[in-house]
Amino acid sequence: MGRWEPGSQGRLEQAALALYAERGFENTTVAEIAARAGLTERTFFRHYADKREVLFGGAGALQELLVSTVAGAPESARPIDAIASAFAAAGARLQERREFALQRQAVIAANAELQERELIKLASLASALADALRQRGVTTTAASLTAEAGVAVFKVAFERWVEETNQQDLPHVIGDLFGELSAVTASE
Repeated sequence: MGRWEPGSQGRLEQAALALYAERGFENTTVAEIAARAGLTERTFFRHYADKREVLFGGAGALQELLVSTVAGAPESARPIDAIASAFAAAGARLQERREFALQRQAVIAANAELQERELIKLASLASALADALRQRGVTTTAASLTAEAGVAVFKVAFERWVEETNQQDLPHVIGDLFGELSAVTASE
């Protein structure tokens, strides 16, 4: 094995998902993941802190995308519209990796510890988005409510997208659900 294997992170990701599907998350070791990928454990730990991070390693990039999209929204955009745009951008990125997202979600759904970690990551996203809204001059309460509502819409949209039989694009599902949120909160 070479010292710096090209594509090693992708190979580790594929190997981990395959093993998690075959044996379950709890019954899979880092050594097995590395061996399946044709790499060493040391290479695994260059990319991931632990075997959970194979599933959650992209959270930082997702958060960065969401926050930068909110920050870059037009000044005239309502807070909920800035959040909707951010989640549409995130949905487009996730759409590009649909197969990984589906496999990842199946592993998380089968493990209570991973479900808890997923909820923690979503709470972290809501906090970061609320901060981004506050940077735009939105009050603390309005920023928190808007960010939490956005995360709730995203969570429901993602669950619907994973379960979809008609293969609708995630950004479309997200847009539809933000529309539904708008409809249920509209003044009469």
